[in-house]
Formats: sequence, structure tokens, C-alpha cells
Amino acid sequence: MTVEFDYNKPQVIQALRYHFISRKELRIMIILVNVFAILSLVLYLMHLITPVAFLINSVLWMVLTISIWFILPGVVYRRAQTFQQHFTMYFNENDFTLEHEKGRRSWPYTALQTFKETPNFFHLYFDARSFLLVPKDGFKNIEDIGKLREMLRNKTGK
Repeated sequence: MTVEFDYNKPQVIQALRYHFISRKELRIMIILVNVFAILSLVLYLMHLITPVAFLINSVLWMVLTISIWFILPGVVYRRAQTFQQHFTMYFNENDFTLEHEKGRRSWPYTALQTFKETPNFFHLYFDARSFLLVPKDGFKNIEDIGKLREMLRNKTGK
């Protein structure tokens, strides 16, 4: 199966958000900050903390949210030259190959730790931080998307 694609910036930004939110340590931090925000609201309403303390906590919550949702994906997108190139991927029975004008690289499916599927992409994870994004827009038809999904499930055991 052959897939040709260019990356679409809004879709890549959304895929990077999925990636960051799926990280366990980031989810824990978000939960803790939200619990702290709710606690500070309750304490403020009970007049146990000052409005300044509540305001500082609210600003902290907003900065964290904006950083995770907008700044972090934007920085990663701008720094990665990968998202500016045209790619062709070949999925065979034993391996998959990524090719662009500067070179070509093949991996056996055993190199994949796992994969995730989001609305616009397949995320192929080599480890917790190294992954490839394969846009669904590059597939010729919906049947090819289903074939790749099934092949990845069989090859990665997930």
C-alpha cells in the first residue's frame, strides 16, 4: 500500500495536542492544577483566601492551559522541518518505508511500540517521544485506511 502526503498545519497542531494530552505525566499535572483551581475557588468563596491569591491561581491555570493547547504544539510544529516536506510511505507485509526528496528509511513493524488513531492521523510510536504522523488524507480510499488499521493491530499486537 502506498500513501502520499503533505502535512496540513491545523491538522498537525491538533494531532500534537492529542499526543501531549495522552502523556501520563501531563494528564496528572492538568488534574492537579484543576483540583488546585477548584480548591482555591472554594476557599475564595468561603473568604479563607484573598482575591489576589485567587487571581494568581487563576492566572496560573490559564497559563498552563494556553501553554499546553496553543504554545507547545505551535513551537513543535515550527521547529520540525518534517512538517514542511512531501512524503511517500510504503506499507508492506514485513516493514514500512518513509521516503522524501532527501532520503528514504525503512523500519520493521517490530520497531513500533504502539500506534494510536486520531480523527486525522495514525500516530506510529517508536517509543514514548519518537513517533510518525501518517495523515489519513493521503490514502486513496477509506478501505485503505481500514487495511492499515488492521495491519497495524496485527503487527503491533495492540
